[in-house]
Amino acid sequence: MTEEHMRFEQRMSDADALMWNIEKDPALRSTITTVFVFDRVIDRKALTARIDRMSRVIPRLRQRVRANPLSIAPPRWEVDPHFDLDFHLWWVKAPGKGTMGDLLAVAEPIAMSGFDRARPLWRAVVVEGLQGGRSGLVMKIHHAITDGVGGMQLQLELLDLEPDAPDREIPPAPEVHVLSQSERFIDAFQHERRRQLGILKRSGPGLLAGVRDALAHPAAAVEQTTELAASLGRVLRPAGHPLSPLMTGRSLSSRFDVITIPLDEAKKAAKKAGGKLNDAFVGGVARGLYKYHLRHGVDIDELRMAIPINIRHSGDPSVAGNAFVPARIELPIDQEDPLDTMRTVHAAIDDARHEPANELVAPVSNLLNRLPTTALTALFGSMVKTVDFTTSNVPGAPFPVYLAGARMESQFPFGPLAGAALNITLLSYQNDLNIGISSDPAAVSDPDLLMECLRAGFDDILDLS
Repeated sequence: MTEEHMRFEQRMSDADALMWNIEKDPALRSTITTVFVFDRVIDRKALTARIDRMSRVIPRLRQRVRANPLSIAPPRWEVDPHFDLDFHLWWVKAPGKGTMGDLLAVAEPIAMSGFDRARPLWRAVVVEGLQGGRSGLVMKIHHAITDGVGGMQLQLELLDLEPDAPDREIPPAPEVHVLSQSERFIDAFQHERRRQLGILKRSGPGLLAGVRDALAHPAAAVEQTTELAASLGRVLRPAGHPLSPLMTGRSLSSRFDVITIPLDEAKKAAKKAGGKLNDAFVGGVARGLYKYHLRHGVDIDELRMAIPINIRHSGDPSVAGNAFVPARIELPIDQEDPLDTMRTVHAAIDDARHEPANELVAPVSNLLNRLPTTALTALFGSMVKTVDFTTSNVPGAPFPVYLAGARMESQFPFGPLAGAALNITLLSYQNDLNIGISSDPAAVSDPDLLMECLRAGFDDILDLS
């Protein structure tokens, strides 16, 4: 991927700004952490050059967020005049015996710490001294920069398709221009003017057609409006408490665990249910969580799941920002037959994907961003802190990839808890489904039992293959 194939907006979208603003409550932080394992120690000079190049090719990695309390526009991205690569790229030695658990113990506090908002929103920590002469890389990036799918596109500038790939040319650093206060007001005004004109231009013909249809078919228009209002109510509705009577506690801490299952077997199992890979993945999570509750003597029929609905269009060149709609689903988890579990998952997610209110994410985000920060965080806290678990499925490379000659053995994603008890994210690599489990210790005091139950839930699904 070359720079001319990427698109970087100067300002956050309204949805990204919303994600940024609610972080005034630290429990709602949106941090994506990825843990890589490579088959050897990576040359420090070569890796530094690769990270430096990536920060030049992808300007967002050298940009900070600048918000103006009096501005009518979303926060602006601008190149950090004090960018320091040494602040973002660190080397550490693996603790203990250098096991996967030791690597995750390094990753956990990195993920839990907040970003310095005066600097670009990412960090990379190389972990040397893993078992077998291997090395690890912990990369942390703010969700406002990109989502999981976009993150895979960013990795094209970090990873190689061959172990002996030639060095890539390092372009000049992006130009620095810090706006004055008067320039910021003018820029914000012009941004909003262009945006409103664009909205009017895009919606004008549709609005006129809608008026004509409403006059011709008033009953249908009323029904459509009522359906849209009901959908918006479902999407934004607050909840009083989590559905799980076990996973009720919340804190600012997280624990990382991992599971790997075979991709081909998961696909075969999903096919037997007439579904897709995500149905097998979420189905395994649902069955595992049901078993976990039963082990505690609790027979519960459903849990509240949050899931991102991807709206990124095929061929979209933008890797900056997000292209998903957040959905919350009351998911039944107590089916006896794994086939029924996957079919239930498929139907529930399909309903969420076709909610009419999904089309209103941008304008609703614009309105919500105008609320006082206290009211905004309270609203979203009431929505997301009652989520029992979050799932996300990100497609990765189906072939081996390399970094400065080192072969990547595995890659595990850890999504933000953002108020939930659990975040369980899947990232495929070759024939592996690498699953990262982030749990809040206040909600899950016995993570080893949780992992045992999740493995058993995935076994239920894989046995169908």
